[in-house]
Amino acid sequence: MAKFEHVRHRPPSVLERPREIVLALAPMRSNVNLSRIVRLAGCSGIQQIIQIGPGKVDKEIARDAIEVVQVEQRRSLPPVLQKFKQDGYTIIGLEQTTGSECLYQFEFPRRCVLVIGNERDGLTDDVLEELDRVIEIPVYGRPYSYNVVTATVMAVYEYCKQYPAG
Repeated sequence: MAKFEHVRHRPPSVLERPREIVLALAPMRSNVNLSRIVRLAGCSGIQQIIQIGPGKVDKEIARDAIEVVQVEQRRSLPPVLQKFKQDGYTIIGLEQTTGSECLYQFEFPRRCVLVIGNERDGLTDDVLEELDRVIEIPVYGRPYSYNVVTATVMAVYEYCKQYPAG
């Protein structure tokens, strides 16, 4: 008899409270990347994504997450970030910058907006001006940065690890 039995599609873990993290996405070049981030949000219990630009979520990739994650389409990030800041959120960029903090030691505030840059161009200067803090994931080889979805997964994982109950 096998020591482990494969269990597919186990019911989701129950959060004690809603997650207070919002993902804000610069215009994505790839609808596949956008859709994978929506799926990540659904699996992580993140309820809201702000998407800048005309990207379209592919329901085959996002799967059931499209039913539980509110994806709001906006034209520009700075006004959105300013509104969240007024509502008491800490605005955190995921980017390689001067003054960025290493993800491995970063303590996420419970109530935050995680701002994700464009696959090629990262975050623009006008968005960088709105950030309260910036986190960076160390890279130990080439290429010099992670794929946008991979980096987002790592940052969201770290947030969820710090707030496992929501």
